Amino acid sequence: MTLNIQTKLRGVKHLLAGKPDASAVMKGSKEYPNINGTASFIQLKNGVLVAVEVFGLPKGNEGSCGDGIFALHLHEGSGCAGMPDDPFSSAGGHYNPGGCEHPYHAGDMPPLFSNDGYAFLVFFTNRFSVDQIIGRTMIIHSGVDDFTSQPSGNAGKRIACGVIR
Repeated sequence: MTLNIQTKLRGVKHLLAGKPDASAVMKGSKEYPNINGTASFIQLKNGVLVAVEVFGLPKGNEGSCGDGIFALHLHEGSGCAGMPDDPFSSAGGHYNPGGCEHPYHAGDMPPLFSNDGYAFLVFFTNRFSVDQIIGRTMIIHSGVDDFTSQPSGNAGKRIACGVIR
């Protein structure tokens, strides 16, 4: 079923009014302390409108051709604790209640495209509801998701995390 334009606009207006149904405050690891941002989730009739705004992304993960592309995933864990060599290990693996292969996990998301360390992304998905992801985590990875490698797209280390509340 296709959403009509009024439903889409209502979701965007709701989002812009600062009233998400859930959100996550994103913070960088000790190695990337400048990363910060928010992810907002709005439940609509046929899916979830997701908006992510991030500041302080590192430069250089894509060489001389750009500032970088960063993988973004929902993870199954409920916290952002970790070890020095594995920041945010308590976030667990990708959120994948259907047992699907990558990139068909419910937690697989479009990438963040950095613009001088800033990224803004809005997309609509029916892979989960807001109620299903409250208490789970969102992770920004250091590299690009190749959308092929199992189980998580060879996306690099975890550089930022937030718990969805």
